[in-house]
Amino acid sequence: MTQTAAGVASSATKPRFAPVFAVVVAGVAMSNLDMFIVNVALPDIGEQFSGSSLASLSWILNAYAVVFAALLVPAGSLADRTSPRTAYLAGIAVFTVASAACAIAPGVWVLVAARVVQAVGAAMLIPSSLGLLLAAAPPEKRIAAVRGWTAISGVAAALGPVAGGLLTQLDWRWVFLVNLPIGIFALALGVRVLPRTPARENAGRIDLPGAVLLTLGIAVIALGLVKSEDWGWGSAPTIGSLVAGVVLLGLFVASSARHPSPILPLNLLRVPAVSPSTLANLLFAVAFGAMLLSAVLWCQQVWHWSPLRTGLAIAPGPLMVPGFAMGIGPVIRKFGSAVVSAVGSVVFAVGIAWWIYRLDTGHDYAAGLLPGMLLTGIGVGLVVPTLVGAAVAALPPQSFSTGSAVVTMARQVGSVLGVALLVAFLAAPHGGDPVTSFDHGWEFILVSAAAAAVVCLFIPRARKKEAA
Repeated sequence: MTQTAAGVASSATKPRFAPVFAVVVAGVAMSNLDMFIVNVALPDIGEQFSGSSLASLSWILNAYAVVFAALLVPAGSLADRTSPRTAYLAGIAVFTVASAACAIAPGVWVLVAARVVQAVGAAMLIPSSLGLLLAAAPPEKRIAAVRGWTAISGVAAALGPVAGGLLTQLDWRWVFLVNLPIGIFALALGVRVLPRTPARENAGRIDLPGAVLLTLGIAVIALGLVKSEDWGWGSAPTIGSLVAGVVLLGLFVASSARHPSPILPLNLLRVPAVSPSTLANLLFAVAFGAMLLSAVLWCQQVWHWSPLRTGLAIAPGPLMVPGFAMGIGPVIRKFGSAVVSAVGSVVFAVGIAWWIYRLDTGHDYAAGLLPGMLLTGIGVGLVVPTLVGAAVAALPPQSFSTGSAVVTMARQVGSVLGVALLVAFLAAPHGGDPVTSFDHGWEFILVSAAAAAVVCLFIPRARKKEAA
């Protein structure tokens, strides 16, 4: 970071941190809530669009996941090259208008198309939101800002299923209409308070080949993962998608190494904390995505609970995230990001182990599901903000959006992978015993959390001003 850029980011925007945080909360909460609410509303959507197959309905979720994951880094890079402020406001506008289109969709494929546009808006606003927040915060408070940003996701994960259950009792279209007042508020306030951060120095011409290769590579991998249940893990389409995605990403790396101003500067990955933090984030997201779906499926398929009751049962876990995310700063300063994130991964794994040991077909929520939800929530509160903070703390202001996009993309791809693998474990024949099927799925989650804990230990200790 140059001293001049740091001074611009700090002195010009420090007094605006509170209103900037309010605008970021509105946008990030809106996009995160949408992911959890739509899952709950899917059965009601299927009932209204009679004749729609489950494969068609699944694209309401899958199209969003694929496009969102694929566009995160290109959108973050574009924000750094031009203006995170403009990218964020444009993302809010696109997401809000697309939400209105979702609410009035006359058929399933119109809804899928509107969801794709929503994903474009979310990919624009998520990386630029963290970039704006980091630019508005003084250098010594950037990790605290990351923790606050992460806490928003935890609250959304807790409230999303509950809000979805309540809104779908009115009409599934309210799941999307609720975004309109939030988006309008964020736009109206954001135009007035969001800081104008410095663009990336010597950005040069746009790396169009790199953007295309990265977008296609991530999209093809995400497509193979989300469709693996339908196609089969050993099928030609699944294997072909994964292999093609890896080849495209390899070509992207080769193209980036030659380009004078790549869309993802490879030197960002050589920042000591970025690579291990990003890999650990991916592995932990595999565990987290699979865990959250397994809890929902257990409540609805084994205990036969309603969506609203399921949402209320799951909420205590994500509600652990904000408190730990915001209060973990002194512990990180004392022990370092590596220890805190590794311990958090272990705590998460203990929660999963409790489910393997204790859960059965009896409806024992207080002594069965709840302790595991609380432990996994504590683990997420320790791990996610610590990993994101470790990855972006040392980045220069002109690369905040790109760096945060890389971390977010890893988390999104990991979550998609975790969901796909969990579904494969649950679909495997186990003599019709649902407990055995879930136990195997939870054992897979344990392995993922343990792998994340090991990778966390390779994160270097941050300098004091970066660990605040």
